[in-house]
Amino acid sequence: MDLKEIQNLIKFVAKSGASEVKLEMDDVKITIRTGSDNETTIVQQVPVPAAAPVVQQQAPAPVAAAPETPAATAPATDDSKYITVKSPIIGTFYRKPSPDKPVFVEVGTEIKEGDVLCVIEAMKLFNEIESEISGKIVKVLVDDSSPVEFDQPLFLVDPS
Repeated sequence: MDLKEIQNLIKFVAKSGASEVKLEMDDVKITIRTGSDNETTIVQQVPVPAAAPVVQQQAPAPVAAAPETPAATAPATDDSKYITVKSPIIGTFYRKPSPDKPVFVEVGTEIKEGDVLCVIEAMKLFNEIESEISGKIVKVLVDDSSPVEFDQPLFLVDPS
């Protein structure tokens, strides 16, 4: 792993809001911690015995998750008939292909399998997220240009 890849990883971790990320590869072990003042540091980069690559990520402080819990529980009963489209990767969520283009989908948009719903940027790569179901967009659960975690709900879709 070269210096540029490490710098990109540090920037990505700082943007994602994660408090700590550990990465172990064949000959390198890196731990990146972000402090409360958004300062990012590399704790270690030491040779390790050969083992399978391991990536661990600790969730941000529970304070960030606390506001989501009541909001997520209340509509769960109302939204049980809807299908939730979740993020397949961590990164930055974008509703538009570029700033001067219209959004991919709005509330009320009819979608079919294979339609692009949004873009998630991860490590300077823009990944189009396609629908795996057909239906109608009922709710957009994430703001444009917001960081998202793996398996975070993005959209509610009415399959009927």
